[in-house]
Amino acid sequence: MPKIIYVDINGARRECNVANGVSVMEGAIANGIAGILAICGGSCACSTCHTYIDPEWMDRVGAASDIEDSTLELAYDRKPNSRLSCQIEVTDKLDGLVVHVAQNDG
Repeated sequence: MPKIIYVDINGARRECNVANGVSVMEGAIANGIAGILAICGGSCACSTCHTYIDPEWMDRVGAASDIEDSTLELAYDRKPNSRLSCQIEVTDKLDGLVVHVAQNDG
């Protein structure tokens, strides 16, 4: 089971085992990661699961789709490494992925 490392807005790190095939957002919710609100439930309709991917992981995670890119326009403090965690599927190649939770509550 891949390990995803979530870093909250205060810098606290939590390593969580997340099953293949679920989203990084679902892994965060299942593990009680603060700051991942996921108001739309993962349908790419809000930006409350906004995260920053560590730059060294961007190639493995891949680019945002056009729909995700449009939804990220709603995100507070969007950066080049911004991604919606609901749109990143966990696979073995993401074992060790470091995800920084963005400020999602306004």
